[in-house]
Amino acid sequence: MSAAFYQNFKLGVLGGGQLGRMLIQSAIDFNLDVWVLDPDENAPCKNIATHFTQGALTDFDTVYTFGKQCDLITIEIENVNTAALKKLKEEGIKVYPEPEIIELIQDKREQKTFYQANGIPTADFVLTENRAEVAEHTNMLPAVHKLGKEGYDGRGVQIIATEQDLPKAFDKPGLLEKQIAFEKELAVIVARNARGEMKTFPVVELVFHPEHNLVEYLFAPANISQQIAKDADQLAQKVIEKLGMTGLLAVEMFLTKEGELLVNEVAPRTHNSGHHSIEANITSQFEQHLRAILNMPLGATATKIPAAMVNLLGEDGFSGLAKLEGFEETLAIEGVKVHLYGKKYTKPFRKMGHITIIDKDVNLLKKKVEQVKNSLKIKA
Repeated sequence: MSAAFYQNFKLGVLGGGQLGRMLIQSAIDFNLDVWVLDPDENAPCKNIATHFTQGALTDFDTVYTFGKQCDLITIEIENVNTAALKKLKEEGIKVYPEPEIIELIQDKREQKTFYQANGIPTADFVLTENRAEVAEHTNMLPAVHKLGKEGYDGRGVQIIATEQDLPKAFDKPGLLEKQIAFEKELAVIVARNARGEMKTFPVVELVFHPEHNLVEYLFAPANISQQIAKDADQLAQKVIEKLGMTGLLAVEMFLTKEGELLVNEVAPRTHNSGHHSIEANITSQFEQHLRAILNMPLGATATKIPAAMVNLLGEDGFSGLAKLEGFEETLAIEGVKVHLYGKKYTKPFRKMGHITIIDKDVNLLKKKVEQVKNSLKIKA
């Protein structure tokens, strides 16, 4: 790569949240100018981006005008105007991940149908247009009803355990999915550059908040057999290859009690399940995303040391200017690394930061996770 590339190249990022913030932190090492578009005037990226534009990610003209100034465009959130991205791509601006793939993944119905059509194992499902149609499929219960579009971070997901829960179903296009009795929830992050080179990160094990369907913490690498780890790795590669996608893809999976792997959902960007990689892997997911979209050689992904990652969520019942409780006690725990996202205001279960804990002793890791969860609270 020539020095001129670095001095004149503008990388546009749609979305200025914490994922964009950590992407910029990696981009600095490559001398990249990062231009960010986000609707929030106080977005986490605002003060560290080379150039920040406030505007709607779903508005055609806003995205198109922003994109015309860039050499390459990527995303840190899927809810973006893909029609504008398609036009920019037609006009010669590189867009990774490809607009057609973002569009497919934006709709969970399309996503599930894609898995089915491409031999990718996933939970049984039926497509539903409204609440009344959900009630016609009591044979699927217990099930999970998901909105086709606009659901994220636990929103747009409803458990329909019995017929009594049917009124909770969404009265919009969605999918009714057989609830899986799983042993573990796993995730694999896989990268693919434009020349087709692929690399995966070691499988991680996710633990979700019991009520809010958000990842509460994870362990890396996952406590699974070598065979299951190999199968999960190959499955993630199959998904990104079938998509023909350039960039980073997070593939969330269920490991059933029978030892089968089922793809749950994917995200075509850096992901909560890869934050630990900043400290725990040879290459972080953020650097790997940049390498993939810039068509550089992909970085080594091996684990340097076992890790756990704890999401810092706003405490229930607190909204307002954020206050950290137990910060010094948390910093005193050996192997703790704090990442705060620059969000001034907290609200219940808002992602305010994360903590990575590294330790060669996996049992100690688990104890430290409990320590962190009990000591650090975000209130107002």
